[in-house]
Amino acid sequence: MTDPKNLPYRPCAGIMLINENNHVFVGQRIDMPSDYWQMPQGGIDEGESPEEAAIRELLEEIGTDKAELVKELDQWVTYDLPAELIGKVWKGRYRGQKQRWFLFRFTGEDNDINIETEHPEFSEWKWAPIDTLVDNIVPFKRDIYQEIVDGFSFIVNDSK
Repeated sequence: MTDPKNLPYRPCAGIMLINENNHVFVGQRIDMPSDYWQMPQGGIDEGESPEEAAIRELLEEIGTDKAELVKELDQWVTYDLPAELIGKVWKGRYRGQKQRWFLFRFTGEDNDINIETEHPEFSEWKWAPIDTLVDNIVPFKRDIYQEIVDGFSFIVNDSK
């Protein structure tokens, strides 16, 4: 088996989407039933900028792109997959993800969100306070979620 340290990170864009109450969109993954909730994210296609990928992922995962960009996190964040998932996800080509995160303000109405997309990612969704995100994500992503919350919370909290 290939040493995971020799595998690259998968380039990815992530979205913290906040509503008028400064709560964050989170969904439960359809492919991994659990009590964990995550923000939308997805791979960056060749020739696509991270911001373009983020907007595309909004459409693909939650059925709307009614959002305006507020801020981009200044740095890439990375996470490694747990050993039991290496070789099983992304056809075994990656050790984890390097992600560029974007804060968007939702400009639509809740009924504009439709998680029953062509390739559904989420089984359920809700708006959650920013201070609940880290405790409600899968444990191997908690460190990066803390970085994301730290990077955006001053904006989210200041605009309440």
